[in-house]
Amino acid sequence: MSLQLRPSLFWDADVQTIDLKKHQKQVIERIITRGRMEEFLEMMRYYGAETVREVVLNARHLDKYTLAFCSAIFETPITAFRCYKLAQSNPAHWDY
Repeated sequence: MSLQLRPSLFWDADVQTIDLKKHQKQVIERIITRGRMEEFLEMMRYYGAETVREVVLNARHLDKYTLAFCSAIFETPITAFRCYKLAQSNPAHWDY
């Protein structure tokens, strides 16, 4: 079983040289934030829900839409995500 990586999703790297085990964190974060639903489902089958959940929970940055999606998918409160805690400790300007 392998994971097909779309070259436009990994514009900053050669998809042929990406090691799916070694670069697991980067691959998961990129697919979560910029991938399509088919890529998300394929990633979930490849890595498993628990591995993806752990990587996402410890991500330093997720946009608010991705955070809400992951919170719903993994049935985890937003406050449990590392990126949420970091954002609370570094307030930015109002988001209209």
